[in-house]
Amino acid sequence: MRFNASGRAGSYRFTLLAGAAVFAVTAPSVAVAQDMEEDTGLEAPENSNQIIVTASKREQTLQETPISVSVTSGETLEAAQIRDVLDLQSVTPSLRVSQLQTASASTFIIRGFGNGDNNFGIEPSVGVFIDGVFRSRSAGALSDLPNVQRIEVLNGPQSTLFGKNASAGVISVVTREPQFEFGGKVEATYGNFNAVTLQGDVTGPLSDNIAFSIDGSYNRRDGYGYIVNLDEEINDRNRWSTRGQLLIEPTPDLKIRAIADYSEINEVCCTVGNLVAGPTAPGIAAVGGQLPTDFFSRDVFLNFVPSNDVKNYGGSVQVDWATGPISVTSITAYRELKNEFLTDIDFSSADIATETRAQDVETFTQELRIASDFDGPINFLVGAYYFDEAISQDSAIQNGSQIRNFFEILAGQNPVAVLTGQPTLFNQLEQSFGFPQEFIFNTPLLTSETFAMENTAWSVFGTIDFEPADGLVFTVGGNYTDDSKDFALSQTSFDPLAQVNFVDAFIVQATGGAVTNRAAFQALPAANQQALLAAATNPAINPLLGLAGFQFQPPFLAIPNSVEPGQTNDDKFTYLLRAAYQISNEVNIYASYSTGFKASSINLSRDSRPANTDFLAGPGGSTFAAPSSPIIDAGLAVPNLASGSRFAGPEETKVYEIGIKAQWPGFGFNLALFDQTIDGFQSFAFTGTGFALRNAGSQSVKGFEFDATIVPTDGLVLTFAATHLDPLFDSFPGSVLGDLTGVRPAGIPSWAIATSATYNHEFDSGMELLTRIDYNHESNTAINNGLPAFGPNNFRREVNQVNASITLKMVNGLEVGAFARNLLDDEFITTVFDSVAQAGSVSGYPNQPRTYGGVVRFKF
Repeated sequence: MRFNASGRAGSYRFTLLAGAAVFAVTAPSVAVAQDMEEDTGLEAPENSNQIIVTASKREQTLQETPISVSVTSGETLEAAQIRDVLDLQSVTPSLRVSQLQTASASTFIIRGFGNGDNNFGIEPSVGVFIDGVFRSRSAGALSDLPNVQRIEVLNGPQSTLFGKNASAGVISVVTREPQFEFGGKVEATYGNFNAVTLQGDVTGPLSDNIAFSIDGSYNRRDGYGYIVNLDEEINDRNRWSTRGQLLIEPTPDLKIRAIADYSEINEVCCTVGNLVAGPTAPGIAAVGGQLPTDFFSRDVFLNFVPSNDVKNYGGSVQVDWATGPISVTSITAYRELKNEFLTDIDFSSADIATETRAQDVETFTQELRIASDFDGPINFLVGAYYFDEAISQDSAIQNGSQIRNFFEILAGQNPVAVLTGQPTLFNQLEQSFGFPQEFIFNTPLLTSETFAMENTAWSVFGTIDFEPADGLVFTVGGNYTDDSKDFALSQTSFDPLAQVNFVDAFIVQATGGAVTNRAAFQALPAANQQALLAAATNPAINPLLGLAGFQFQPPFLAIPNSVEPGQTNDDKFTYLLRAAYQISNEVNIYASYSTGFKASSINLSRDSRPANTDFLAGPGGSTFAAPSSPIIDAGLAVPNLASGSRFAGPEETKVYEIGIKAQWPGFGFNLALFDQTIDGFQSFAFTGTGFALRNAGSQSVKGFEFDATIVPTDGLVLTFAATHLDPLFDSFPGSVLGDLTGVRPAGIPSWAIATSATYNHEFDSGMELLTRIDYNHESNTAINNGLPAFGPNNFRREVNQVNASITLKMVNGLEVGAFARNLLDDEFITTVFDSVAQAGSVSGYPNQPRTYGGVVRFKF
């Protein structure tokens, strides 16, 4: 059936088919109801507070939607100048988004759960979907998205219907599909930091049954940070995107939507300030380097301008077919993501070290759903999903021209002697171990690595709704997922110092060369072994032990090998049990229990190390004294090999939730109370010289989400949304900070609030003046539970941001306005980390400062 509705651009039409993408609304309001009619052609009931949505992949009103979900409409995105999901958290209190290290490294967190995206082997716990297509890495979801109809955030595990990597929630971006009436929009903005954005879209019919749309955007801005010594800007914007769509309706029962898109990001990112200048800071100064001293000035010092280049493109075809009460939906998609960056990892003007990385991701997905719409008490939805992805990465750490001098000075050498080229400690070590002179830390590369992963997953899923009486619906759902990964990692460690184990080297020297391998050491009497180890591990006897801190990247045990096959295979059945009851026309309640699942993640980095079940090093990293293990017994051990984490096991989620949804003329609210737990949460922490991947035993959060809308008078809409979270590490004995069991996880605010006031005044001439102000708040919270190298600290963050806009809409389609984000220039630290190879120092990222500008828009 086809519905028609009139709006500013004329009559739009939208074919309603069961099994379409998830729709929902943040809070009930007249404005939102109007937006739904104009954007989709859905007819709101006579009581305009009632909103028709299709949550749970079925058509329902908001009151009947038994899910905690918030949605930002296209009109709100437009008025608030929200360009991408990084800004979405200002109107969605359950969501946190942060951008770190590069323009492509972002973290999505819902209800306190999420993973970083610095490692492409670690899949997110929050699934991002654009027009029903899963974006497996956040770098593939960060481009500007003009012509967005709404962005939906589904809170809590959504594994039943969304399958792969939705154990913490889902972000679903829905763009407007082509229309059969000609129309479009062009928009230009200009703001501080010379910010220029251009975007536009056009849609219309090609024939009676074929419609098209084309949209695009260009976004450029000077950097709000400044590289002082290079007189260059950092944290700029330089990105563009384009998208084309075809909508084909050969019969009233068949609809085909084809989408192709391409986007590029080429930016200088990110501003890193110095929060603690530790004992290594004099070493930076001694080689002529500088560190930033005023964190919120956003002035930094680097020895070159970093770069990040992201290319993201692909296409999808969605086919919807209905026959009587049965409908079928198929979504086929292929995508490629290419991510390259070059960054100064010591974040100083000294030439210490540089990291390069080139990543390529190719993804094919296929989803098929069948849904019913019977008049009887039972309806169903069943489906299957297939995912096939290939990841490759080439990366390296380059030694800077001053790295050797820097480390010599940190080792206690006289700076004058080091800088004038006099023989120093490293020269003595080179002579002792037979290395070429001036070889330690003077190779062009410190490391070079190649990583690859193939991931194949499939799932079958379904739900059954049973309505024994009017208004009472019981839902049972299930999802079986099978996920397999094959991965290969290899690395070359070029620095000779890292290839010597100082305990084993002492044993060789102490025995006059009689013991040169593990077999010879193990053949010694036990008393001799103990005596040699006691001496070799005593710093007073073996002075080399003090240099172990300079062995940053020791030899790497490639995988697969005879012990480690380089494979994981996980499967899990997750399910949903829910009861929903319509108390009255205005009030609905629901209660649910659901489980979620995310498969194993792979540590695709130079910090990937064998599990301790495969290898345990001896005292001081000794291979000679290492106990028997599969890797030792197979003769695979390399010097300074340590156990760590090749991969983290699956995450398993469970959540109890009860909620109420109520809507009356002029007022409505939604309330959800939940108790959510993730067993085996995949924690990924930076340690100062690398990354550690761990499974937390159990992490839980209790809390509630509340949102309300009040329409006190015509044209005025007030919204209020709040999330309260009480998280806990129920069990995490193996964290990089020690046993965190019973500790509150840091970085999760107790309170997050988003509130807004929108007033639309219509003049007698037909012109409208739309004004909006919104405020988002995150309560004061510790940024982390401690840093692996620096230790306990008191770095905290509190967010209080105000955004505002005003737009004059003329009857001829022309609109002019002004906007400001972070109007009061609130300043806070987004996160902190151990400064790279600078023990005792702490670095961090400042938030984005105030931005403002003007906008001109024309709709036709």
